[in-house]
Amino acid sequence: MVFAAALALVVTTVASAQSTKLKVTVPFGFIVNRANLPAGQYLLQSMDVEGKVIAIRNLETNSTSLVIFNSCISLASVKQTELVFHRYGERYFLNQIWVQGNNSGHELSPSPREKEVAKDFSMHEVVLMASRR
Repeated sequence: MVFAAALALVVTTVASAQSTKLKVTVPFGFIVNRANLPAGQYLLQSMDVEGKVIAIRNLETNSTSLVIFNSCISLASVKQTELVFHRYGERYFLNQIWVQGNNSGHELSPSPREKEVAKDFSMHEVVLMASRR
């Protein structure tokens, strides 16, 4: 069973086909690769020309995680900027980033940690829909 939840998210977006810059508030702690990130405000910004390396900076603690994403494609341009998380029990794993007006996004392959947690819990998809500021 897939459960989708739309949660309010304040976002500032600057995007082209290869760059991403989002300011987001995530209302729950989440996991990206090996990093446990607390709920809070984040700046997600492309660090390379191809937009595969994204810095995820906690604006409250100034800690930064660099993450290498894969490209993913949608059949149509997305109408809303959104972050997609996989939720297992009370653990959230960042899975995709989509920027309004683009049909290409950023996707993480499931980490070994996510695969391990998935053995014990069913996956629910949580989508944070963004509103432009």
